[in-house]
Amino acid sequence: MIFVTVGSQKFQFDRLLKAVDQLVADKTIDEAVFAQTGYSGYQPKHYPYQAFLSREEFAAAESKADIIITHGGTGAIIGAVKKGKKVVAVPRLARYGEHVDDHQLQLIEQFSESNLISSVEHCEDLCAFRQVLQEAKTKDYAAYQSNTREYLDSISKFIGNTNR
Repeated sequence: MIFVTVGSQKFQFDRLLKAVDQLVADKTIDEAVFAQTGYSGYQPKHYPYQAFLSREEFAAAESKADIIITHGGTGAIIGAVKKGKKVVAVPRLARYGEHVDDHQLQLIEQFSESNLISSVEHCEDLCAFRQVLQEAKTKDYAAYQSNTREYLDSISKFIGNTNR
């Protein structure tokens, strides 16, 4: 199963939902798809969806999924890779009214460079989207390792040096 999640912030992500709808319609995606569509106005025609999910419903959908297609939100990506899911991330872009800026480009780039996820910058490019989805099915990704301890130690060291 493929789980599509666009987050719960008050921004639409119609562009992604439409692209996935087209890929289901043309049979590029032939497995089951379910989407959490958030504040998007687009209603998929070829796969089931729900605007918002409870934590339990979200966890259940994520657990069933082999691949998660998501926006470039840090929480969505880290939550999925921590569970060993294959992730294809698409950045929300300001020019489409999907976010206030394009910071998701940099976030996705970092996760991709660490071999934790695959990415599609322009989901309207259905050929590229098809290729990334096919590669994600067989790609071996790196295991997620938290670096929270390193950051906390660094902050503690910095604070300790400024209190002198």
